[in-house]
Amino acid sequence: MTQENDQYVVLARKYRPQNFDDLLGQEALVQTLTNAIKNNRLHHAYMLTGIRGVGKTTTARIIAKALNCTGLDGKGGPTPHPCGVCENCKAIAADRHIDVIELDAASRTGVDDIREILEGVRYKPTVARYKIYIIDEVHMLSKNAFNALLKTLEEPPAHVKFIFATTEIRKVPVTILSRCQRFDLQRLDINDLLKLYHKIIAAENIKADEEALHIMAKAADGSARDATSLLDQAISLGGGVVKVETVKDMIGLADRNQTFSLFENLLTGNVDKVVVDLQEQYKNGVNPLVLLQDLVNITHLLAKTKIVPSFLEDASLSESEKEFCKKFNAAPLAILSKIWQMLLKGISELQYAPVQIDALEMILIRIAYSANLPTPNEILADIKKNSEISKSPVIVSSSEPAFQKKNPIIEQPIEAETSSGLESVDAFIAFLETNKKMIMAHAIKNEISFDEFKDGYIKMTISNRVQSDLIMEIHKALKDATGKTWQIDSSRGILRETIADVEKAKVEDDKKSASELPLVKAILAEFAGAKIETATKKILEEKVEDEKLEENEFFNEEYL
Repeated sequence: MTQENDQYVVLARKYRPQNFDDLLGQEALVQTLTNAIKNNRLHHAYMLTGIRGVGKTTTARIIAKALNCTGLDGKGGPTPHPCGVCENCKAIAADRHIDVIELDAASRTGVDDIREILEGVRYKPTVARYKIYIIDEVHMLSKNAFNALLKTLEEPPAHVKFIFATTEIRKVPVTILSRCQRFDLQRLDINDLLKLYHKIIAAENIKADEEALHIMAKAADGSARDATSLLDQAISLGGGVVKVETVKDMIGLADRNQTFSLFENLLTGNVDKVVVDLQEQYKNGVNPLVLLQDLVNITHLLAKTKIVPSFLEDASLSESEKEFCKKFNAAPLAILSKIWQMLLKGISELQYAPVQIDALEMILIRIAYSANLPTPNEILADIKKNSEISKSPVIVSSSEPAFQKKNPIIEQPIEAETSSGLESVDAFIAFLETNKKMIMAHAIKNEISFDEFKDGYIKMTISNRVQSDLIMEIHKALKDATGKTWQIDSSRGILRETIADVEKAKVEDDKKSASELPLVKAILAEFAGAKIETATKKILEEKVEDEKLEENEFFNEEYL
């Protein structure tokens, strides 16, 4: 008996929450269940879902204790604050209560296992107030097992409660979910995990570096069980002391300061230093994929603190991270975005590379080399200088986004309620598009040439591809638009010129006009193979001073 009592209990079990007050990061769940117990609005089935180690089974046991606690005097009822000392509380905490049945659905997936449960449902609890069934990893049950559970789950006896836990909520049939009250347990953020760490190291009288705790909290990825397991391992590895170097070796992380130095060389384009730093870290045992993911994290951190400066005061950031972000806060967001994209692409490349360190080296060389490439504004300034057109009027994009620019043919939508007549084909097409008649508008643009269009009369030629009922649809649409019947003189044959042909010719004319501008000529000459995609009338007519060019970051993308 003494030997059994002296056996070491891992931290994940020793510091498992025993009541709702101990649950970290689950405020919504705690508040809902507390109010339900106080107001006697207890549901007959609960579904707990979340990532591994976030507290699903622990929460189920706390619910079981809250419903069956009898208090210190043995006369208490359901309470959101179980005493932890009555016989029911102690038996449930020790996983030996006769009326609280835990089933592992991963190992007992069949319909026979569920039938065994259902046979016991009709009997009242032996010593507790409620008979509670806790089914862990419920998504592993077979289809027949779920079906067998349906009827009892919908109308269980008053003395029975079901509590399900799963990491794969989408695999649970909707017929089961609809019969349960669902709670999504949230990932624990770094601050919550640090609180847990501080509580444990204070109780265990252990010395730990704050930086080491930060590293483990991030590596735990929101899981309390992973966090306590890492701390357990770090204590053993460090001989009772948790040190930064020990934790980095244990997890396989590069030294954070070395990674910051590597990222700095990437930003400044020091390719030779990048290679040297990478080889040094690889010799120290860093995992290439972990290092690449760490660089992605740093990129995101820099961008986030640049956009939201107040984040620099967040408690989740270590001092070294705060100093680094302050030092490189001036890094352009466009450069960080470029590095982000190249790093993400590098992660996929790393998965298929025969030698990961070689692949990582090439990825970082590519990023460092790109740091020395000129920006679009610098290229344009250089083109202007070399082409001696600095005094020529310059075209920049309008302040109106390209996707919001109006079609020059459709200046104002024509609505049926206010239109007294249609003055042109363009106005008729605008009416159709406004009223979501896109198929008819497309046919009118591409399959009909108009010889005459005036109030109440149309003369047109229709393509042989068009179905005969189009004329009737046009008749109806014209009456809807103007309130009167139009005369339509139509014939089939070879089309002379369609609306689409006119629009296409206009676009080509605008592009040709744009290509005659001095700056555009210089750009086309500088970039072999470049071509003008669009050039709106508004852009062509807009002229500003040379210095305003530098304020427009999207000059290249607007009309080239």
